[in-house]
Amino acid sequence: MPSIWSKFKQGITIWSVAAPGIVALGVIILLRLSGSLQFLEWVTLDSFLGARFLEPIDQRVVIVGINEEDIQQINDYPISDREIAKLLRTLQKYKPRVIGLDIVRDIPVEPGHTELVTAFKDIKNLVAVEKVISPTIKPPPGLPSEQIGFADVLADNDGKVRRALLGTPGSEEYEFSLPLLLAKTYLEAEGIELSKGIRDLDAMRFGSTELPRFLPNSGGYVGGDDFGVQLLVNYRNGRQRFRTLSLKDINDIEARKVNPNVLRDALSGRIVLIGMTAPSIKDFIDTSAITNLQPPGKIYGVEFHAQVVSQIVSTVLDGRPVLQTWSKGWEYFWIFGWGVLAIYFGRLTQSPLKNFVYVAAVSLGLGGIAYAFILWGWWIPVVPALLILVINNGAVLSTFYQHERFLRSQIKLRQHTIERTFVEIHNGPLQTLANILRHVQDQDLEQHRLLEELKNLNDEIREVGEHLKLEALKREERFRLGSGLILDLKLPIRDLLYEVYSHTLQRSFPCFEALKVKAYSFDPIKDQNLNSEQKRDICQFLEEALCNVGKHAKGLTRLSAIGKQEGNWYTLSIKDNGARVRSYSEGRGTKQCLNIARKLRGKFQRQPLQEKGTLCQLTWCLVDNTWGFAQLRRRFKALVLKTLNLESRKQ
Repeated sequence: MPSIWSKFKQGITIWSVAAPGIVALGVIILLRLSGSLQFLEWVTLDSFLGARFLEPIDQRVVIVGINEEDIQQINDYPISDREIAKLLRTLQKYKPRVIGLDIVRDIPVEPGHTELVTAFKDIKNLVAVEKVISPTIKPPPGLPSEQIGFADVLADNDGKVRRALLGTPGSEEYEFSLPLLLAKTYLEAEGIELSKGIRDLDAMRFGSTELPRFLPNSGGYVGGDDFGVQLLVNYRNGRQRFRTLSLKDINDIEARKVNPNVLRDALSGRIVLIGMTAPSIKDFIDTSAITNLQPPGKIYGVEFHAQVVSQIVSTVLDGRPVLQTWSKGWEYFWIFGWGVLAIYFGRLTQSPLKNFVYVAAVSLGLGGIAYAFILWGWWIPVVPALLILVINNGAVLSTFYQHERFLRSQIKLRQHTIERTFVEIHNGPLQTLANILRHVQDQDLEQHRLLEELKNLNDEIREVGEHLKLEALKREERFRLGSGLILDLKLPIRDLLYEVYSHTLQRSFPCFEALKVKAYSFDPIKDQNLNSEQKRDICQFLEEALCNVGKHAKGLTRLSAIGKQEGNWYTLSIKDNGARVRSYSEGRGTKQCLNIARKLRGKFQRQPLQEKGTLCQLTWCLVDNTWGFAQLRRRFKALVLKTLNLESRKQ
């Protein structure tokens, strides 16, 4: 039961630490629901479409574009009805399957209006245009309704066109767009009829291919206008998407300047679209889904209609992907999954560098997955997933990292407390106990003296406990010697070393009894070079070294403790003339001294002297490297400023 409860508490702790990540996930979902991420998702869609492999020219669609050179040659604009009628009859001779006229002709443009009306009546595979969304434009006269398609285009809030309007409910019957009527006529010749959808009754279907209908919240859209029947445009990407002929090219072929079979091969059985491709007319559609456009980011209106009809026909006949989107449930499950993955990464690594590498790799993987889905015709929510991965991961990592730092600090504090407790006991009661054991072993201690020593040991242990308890509560900068003396660590280190030396030598260690010569000298150290913890470590080293001499240096008559500064280095040496150290293995005291040297970024050594005795020495640097670099940077900055001032004065 306790283990289950501990696991439960651990789980609660983990999820409480992960709370910022959960909040971030909720914020991202709310931002997407409100439409704040819509623009980013549009841009991402355009970028992925533009990054696809280049596609070959769609041979089924031919554009006859009236360009600036044609207008200059005719020397008239708008293009007259006679020129349009002449062009229509010329194209009809080469038997295209269907012709689309993307030039408004609601009012006569003389000369030749009668000729154009006659051409409209004679050419049965012709589709002309009108405009049904305000401001409306009427269709050309003399054409039946089944040969009239609207040319309206729907732009998003950023001005880019990503949807094609295929049909709208009219006053009497459903009205179709120019691209849909062209595709309908072309596919009817293949025996494929237009009908209602099966999965979606409001969608359009050619044979077994149902065109997915745009909905208000399709993909990255939020509350989009789904007026009529719309289709997401999967633009054909390539340097040249369709074969394009100018009016001059048609006239040259008619004048036998070029082999007529070239035009026959180009137009026979194809979809021909006639429109304006002169920049001065400004019949442009904005898109970022096609690369290397001239002008940048723009295609002519006639090419947009060619893109839509090409998409429909290629999807039905070739299986070319049409853009689809997931249902909202799957989209938000996907986003939530990436948020949970981000929280997991933050919990897994708890290292900023490793986490950055993992997030970068996973983000690239997410982009690759989204790109692959685009190639298959699926637009998935990559922006919210990427945002939640990066933001959530950063929030969770920061929280977990802070939590980890807190735990590490607590562990470090506990380790420090244990170490301090050991030092207090080692330099006090344990030294006394070792002395008692030696006397008992030598049997040179009377019973009443033994009881007195044990009583003193009991008092020392209690004093150590009380001192540690008091220090933990008050957190005062104090240091307790094994003799029971408490030192104020705010005092200069030189004074502290004197106190440690004199009071340690007063302890009842057997080797101190024959001591005749006591020498000590400590060079002063500036207060800013040592903090309280470092002072404590140095005092502990001196006390430990002196205690070792008192316990082991038999025959001791001379003892010196010297602290000397040479440049930025300070050396504290304890030298005696007693019996040499028998073992150099790392006991508790040696490990304590090595640990002190490590914390001071110095070195510790203990070695026998040539004649007699032992040298115990601690050396450390008084100048912190970070402080030195800071000084160097300040001096360099001052030198640069001085140089600049001198240069300005010269000028």
